Amino acid sequence: KIAGLVQRLQDGESIVISEGYAWELERRGYLAAGGFVPEVVLDHPEVVRALHEEYVHAGSDVVQAFTVRHCEITTYFAHRTKLRSVDREKDLENLNRTALRIARDVANKTGTLMAGGVCNTGVYDPDDPKSIEMEQVEWAVEEGADYIIGETFNDYGEGLLALQAIQKHGKGLPAVITLSPFIPDVTTDDIPMAEACRKLEEAGAAVVGLNCSRGPETMLPLLKEIRKVCKGPIAALPVTFRCREDCKTFRSFKDPYSDPDKRVKSWNRSIFMSNPKDIRKFAEEAKAIGVQYIGLCCGNYSSFLREVAEVYGRKPPASKFSPNEAIHVLFGDNVNNRAKKILQYSAGTV
Repeated sequence: KIAGLVQRLQDGESIVISEGYAWELERRGYLAAGGFVPEVVLDHPEVVRALHEEYVHAGSDVVQAFTVRHCEITTYFAHRTKLRSVDREKDLENLNRTALRIARDVANKTGTLMAGGVCNTGVYDPDDPKSIEMEQVEWAVEEGADYIIGETFNDYGEGLLALQAIQKHGKGLPAVITLSPFIPDVTTDDIPMAEACRKLEEAGAAVVGLNCSRGPETMLPLLKEIRKVCKGPIAALPVTFRCREDCKTFRSFKDPYSDPDKRVKSWNRSIFMSNPKDIRKFAEEAKAIGVQYIGLCCGNYSSFLREVAEVYGRKPPASKFSPNEAIHVLFGDNVNNRAKKILQYSAGTV
């Protein structure tokens, strides 16, 4: 039996986790951008299984069930309201349980942890807490999750409700609670991000931190503040986009080529994508800060995750295929004169 989440963190280990399932499956043509409803779980379960295996191959210590959620991962967007939007509300339980069972099976075969999850619903009403649907917690327990993730909360109140639901219905499973940072550095119920994480930690979350919305560069300053006030493990799962001071979240991008006055939709942000060097630099800085729970959110590729895993001391099977510039035909150590000429012409440096 593999050690559980809490034990591994207490022993000083780190956890590498891959997220970003919905964006990657949309990119591959298996679900629609906009709604990001994970119908693929029922329509093409073999594709979901293969992606889980691919991420483990790249270094993920966790298989997160691709249920229904808000913008990318796990049981994301599999709540009633979202399924109703595509006329599949009747499939709610079947979709969630199928996703959990696929994840559990892959985790069993690969010796990794399996996580169930809940997220921001998009219909949360602070004056009506019952708007949060938490039956997913019970299903995750019944299908053998090792721990439960509550993520992408932009409102501290909703994150706390998720934590309380996990504590009430999770049969003692640990909870990882992450907030999604917008602009400015406060929750949408006006609590500074670091303080909100501290309060969630004090309320009993095993891990607290940030996921989604911000890219590597703009998430790091907040992580430093969270590390100062939180005593336990902290989490960092940025989107894989080059967010900067003038566009701190990936929702604030404007396209300089086609329409500089309009925000870029989620499915048209590829021009702002990070590269592997950006991801490695982020992982190195996060490790130096003391981030123990590390991963990538929207826009994640398996090769990006490999960069994170290697920084955190892993050598996953995918490392066999890490870039090797030394043997490149144009940039390598033994480039012949013909190759040098091709490079000059292709770069316009003749």
